[in-house]
Amino acid sequence: MTDPGFYVTMASAALAGLAMLIFAALTGWRGWLQLKQQELRQDADARAPAPGNATARIEIADLKERIRRLEAIAAGVDL
Repeated sequence: MTDPGFYVTMASAALAGLAMLIFAALTGWRGWLQLKQQELRQDADARAPAPGNATARIEIADLKERIRRLEAIAAGVDL
């Protein structure tokens, strides 16, 4: 057991095993991130109004106008 070749072989095997574990963990992490991004995209698509819905566009424009007016009031600008 005092053979230096044995220790080099064991250290190399341990390093290779550690590299494989790190690679597997990194692959899993990337897959999990991709899954979460896909879920977020699906949620955003589900919440977005249909592009052909004119009523929704009018409501959004009205809300933007209200926000603009409130920001102007907060800034002290009289419209």
